Amino acid sequence: MTVRENSWVLITGASSGFGKEFARQYAAKGKSLILVARRLSELEALANELRNRFHVEVMVQQADLSSINVIIDLHRRLHDSNIVVDILINNAGYGLQGAFLDEPLESSLAMIDLDVASLTAITRLFAEDMRARRKGHILMTASLLSYQGVKNFAVYSAAKAYVLRFSDALHRELKQDGVVVTALCPGMSDTGFAASAKQKITPVLKRVMMQPEPVVRAGIQALHAGRMSVVPGFGNKVIAVLTWATPRRLHQGLMSRVMGV
Repeated sequence: MTVRENSWVLITGASSGFGKEFARQYAAKGKSLILVARRLSELEALANELRNRFHVEVMVQQADLSSINVIIDLHRRLHDSNIVVDILINNAGYGLQGAFLDEPLESSLAMIDLDVASLTAITRLFAEDMRARRKGHILMTASLLSYQGVKNFAVYSAAKAYVLRFSDALHRELKQDGVVVTALCPGMSDTGFAASAKQKITPVLKRVMMQPEPVVRAGIQALHAGRMSVVPGFGNKVIAVLTWATPRRLHQGLMSRVMGV
């Protein structure tokens, strides 16, 4: 496929969950897409679906974003092809439920590599390009757990707290350069994350679980409205407010019960 020079939406973790939904919603808006993930067959299937349904240009980039060198190479290849990334959706990441000392050290460090180090690297590279053009949008997929430390989610909640604070700071730093940075903080959602994280689904979680469509829609709306962050869903908003309004001992105990730990 011959690629023309225009603006593109780059979506990491695009093969499933929120990433796949971001791709569909931006394709519906007529945006050209760069889909990045490790699973090539899922990416190609999604790309074909979007091309046929929405008649948009879709590039597939198979990449293990846990490697900083892979991220640098991805950025270089897109730059050399005159691909202008106007919107970066930092969605790649994973989590695990379990007591910190019961999980292999390698698993915890791998989570930090992808959720923190790699997100920082890809943001640094593409944000610099956006600043030079004085135009761009970056959305960070954080989590409702980024507001508090939760038992049996120690590394994940800490990693997502980094994502949220990093995003908050960049929102202010880059605003003057024409670059919008927004954090999306979803609660429990039906994305397949729970299964991959080996997470227990409590009756409370089942009641508050959201579908990906409204979560992603809220994220896109907040990003293009220039908001600092967004928490989709009324129940999740209540939890976020309670986090700020109550002592840590109280809301962390409450969240432990909600999460079934």
